[in-house]
Amino acid sequence: MAKSLAELKAIREKKLNEINLRHGKNGYRVVVGMATCGIAAGARPVMVKLMEEVEAKGLSDVTVAQTGCIGSCRLEPIVEVYDANNEKVTYVHMTPEKVTKVVDEHLAQGKVVDEYTMTIVDGKVIDPTVKG
Repeated sequence: MAKSLAELKAIREKKLNEINLRHGKNGYRVVVGMATCGIAAGARPVMVKLMEEVEAKGLSDVTVAQTGCIGSCRLEPIVEVYDANNEKVTYVHMTPEKVTKVVDEHLAQGKVVDEYTMTIVDGKVIDPTVKG
């Protein structure tokens, strides 16, 4: 049986509230792109390192999850960090070594690691690894 838009909205709100409860009012939700493109680029070790670092630092208000293709395959592995207000920071070309800095600075201290982020200018993605 098909759901109405109101029913779907209620389900979405309920799930978002559950996520917010899981990672706390001030916590983060971290999503790793784990489609074929992400896995081929090295997303699996990035995800493992992310989970290890979050646990080692005792960041109980951080939720780590995986998703399918985020849409910029040439920038994989991609990690998206959502804060409690659902504001997103997108980290690109992630490695296990970069994860350590993101956990230490962004997830533990709230400071975005700008040199690893994706930038969009005039609707075009600027690759941070290409020096111009």
